[in-house]
Amino acid sequence: VIKWIDPFAPGERPLPETPDWITVELLPLNEFSRPGTPLEEVNGIVFHYVGNPGTTAAQNHSFFTNLAQTGETYASSHFLVGLDGEVLQNVPLNEVAYCSNQRNDDTISIECCHPDETGKFYDSTYQTLVNLCAYLCVEFDLKPDDVIRHYDVTGKICPKYFVDYPEKWEDFHKDVKKAIKILKK
Repeated sequence: VIKWIDPFAPGERPLPETPDWITVELLPLNEFSRPGTPLEEVNGIVFHYVGNPGTTAAQNHSFFTNLAQTGETYASSHFLVGLDGEVLQNVPLNEVAYCSNQRNDDTISIECCHPDETGKFYDSTYQTLVNLCAYLCVEFDLKPDDVIRHYDVTGKICPKYFVDYPEKWEDFHKDVKKAIKILKK
């Protein structure tokens, strides 16, 4: 049972203001990519890679949008980070996205584009991901350890580069921690 929480009700935390470096292009309400189901709470951030080497944030956004017509699967994310570091917001931060299986109800999800099969990100994508995670950690009072991989939820090799190279995943957490300190100054 999902408890509906009105984010604007007295005593509830309002949604954070969207930074100007995030482009908001919300998916249409539909059962396959944006059901409009309220998040119960935000206990973490789940990080993914798109798994389609060389595709852009805009192309992945179009895929999520088209699911309303094709109905081929259930998929979406709150954010897409592109190859050049651009950020598209697909789903409001008070709604469920279909990205993290049993953690859909209590996490914000981020999908990142990557240039090749290794899953390694361009520096621009990586730095934007660090900044986005730091921003979300500050806004939702989360710690860097609350940022997890899809792999940590389901065992799926996602994001591939950070599963293949766990030391790089540790470095990522250190970079998010540094970015949080900067934001809190």
